[in-house]
Amino acid sequence: MSPVATAARIDTDASSAPAIKQTQIIAIYGKGGIGKSFTLANLSYMMAQQGKKVLLIGCDPKSDTTTLLFGGRACPTILGTSSEKKRAGEKVMIGDVCFKRDGVFAMELGGPEVGRGCGGRGIIHGFELLEGLGFHDWDFDYVLLDFLGDVVCGGFGLPIARDLCQKVIVVGSNDLQSLYVANNVCSAVEYFRGLGGNVGVAGMVINKDDGTGEAQAFAEAVQIPVLATIPAHDDIRRKSANYEIIGRPGDRWGSIFADLATNVGEAPPIHPKPLDQDALLGLFTGDVVGRHVTLEPALAEDMCSAEALRKPSLEVIYDDV
Repeated sequence: MSPVATAARIDTDASSAPAIKQTQIIAIYGKGGIGKSFTLANLSYMMAQQGKKVLLIGCDPKSDTTTLLFGGRACPTILGTSSEKKRAGEKVMIGDVCFKRDGVFAMELGGPEVGRGCGGRGIIHGFELLEGLGFHDWDFDYVLLDFLGDVVCGGFGLPIARDLCQKVIVVGSNDLQSLYVANNVCSAVEYFRGLGGNVGVAGMVINKDDGTGEAQAFAEAVQIPVLATIPAHDDIRRKSANYEIIGRPGDRWGSIFADLATNVGEAPPIHPKPLDQDALLGLFTGDVVGRHVTLEPALAEDMCSAEALRKPSLEVIYDDV
């Protein structure tokens, strides 16, 4: 049986578990715009420069995971190409949807057009197409999956729910919404482990770090390691906006991604300890999250006009005899 086919069936019971020696399939989650694609493009490039065979799969309907890797060029999607080929009575071939740059193999699942379907359902269909292309027979050191953090959707929660990966990495920063998403991912991992799943959390990448410390505090609270900290630096922002890879050996920011590549490979899948809402809010100061506000119950009088409240009743009332 191929390494990819057996990748998800491993012992992930303890944080002291040894590093996985076979193909590692890793799902990266985070809030939209938090920098997952930026992180993965540079991570996959660095891994390839270190001699690893890497497959990067974009699982976001925006289809932007590989854009940075390919210098701003859009990659034909699996779902879109499949539809075109089906209309033409042709089969999808690997070369139609998988492309290479400097040792990195990359593809995009794609998704439905705006208002014309469910993105999560598109992900499920995309993986069915991948299986038809021989996904379980492919031989890679790493398969990196880029997912939105909307794990409440069956499609986006697919790797965790169906053991399609061994471990998960969350990308976040020092803002409440990104940590809310990261906490949801940790909750999903624990929920499916309770149902017999094997996926664990390898750790967190803190992106756009401005030094305020909330993301670091979150990682400590849920008991997952920080795999890398990427600073909020204008040089990084500018180069990313220009579709430049910064995860190159010897470059200014290369050591960040070299260390990340090592940490990703060695980090075992562990049990996170998700936070409840109050604990998550507690990572931030009161003026940031509005804890000085009290909840005032609404009344019927607030919802309707006085005229509506005086509406005659149809109830029959009998006079006393």
